Amino acid sequence: MKKLLVLLAGILLVGNVFAQNAEDYKAFIKERKAVQKLVSSERNEKVGKDAKKAAKGYAKEGWIVMPGSLPLEKQLEKSYQMAYELDLNSGMPKYIQGTGKAISTSYDAAKMHAMADAKTELAGNIQTEVAAIIEERLASNEVGQNDAVAVSNAVQVSKQVIAQSIGRVITVVECYRELKNKNFEVQVRILYNGEMAAQAAKKAIKEELEKKGDELAKELDKMLGF
Repeated sequence: MKKLLVLLAGILLVGNVFAQNAEDYKAFIKERKAVQKLVSSERNEKVGKDAKKAAKGYAKEGWIVMPGSLPLEKQLEKSYQMAYELDLNSGMPKYIQGTGKAISTSYDAAKMHAMADAKTELAGNIQTEVAAIIEERLASNEVGQNDAVAVSNAVQVSKQVIAQSIGRVITVVECYRELKNKNFEVQVRILYNGEMAAQAAKKAIKEELEKKGDELAKELDKMLGF
């Protein structure tokens, strides 16, 4: 497994080089698909085991799902599978996740607060993922230090704007338990499309740069490459 992951990382790093030549790019795509297939087979086995183990832990703590919902083990398995997917072109995960938990006197109120917390965490995770990619892109593009600092600062303060830009999310895990005081505790896990997340982050960063009158806002698309 470790060897496959190392090979996958190597393919990620040289992807742009292959793309410069049509024949090399075809070879790169073929190799990438082969690696993905091998990694996926082992990953699926791991996901199934992890989901089963996690579901048992949830059950011991009293977590259950609403009638008609997927069993918790299946929900967890789906969430793990989607969270592991990677967009090899952009380097972003295909889905970015956020989790939330809240307590209230009613199920609906607890769920609403849990969703709000999950979206806040999601925005922070988007910010982190994009910051890592931006750092790599800025370094590879030999951007001046002042420009790099300006973009990095814009990333750091973009969380609130990113949160406001988040569109429709996918709820992959939703469970609850009734407490001794009859209150409801609801836990959710949400996922958001990685490409849309990248665009939301770019919009937030651009707005922050424009606020400061920074000309970098006009060059952001070219600098980031997504």
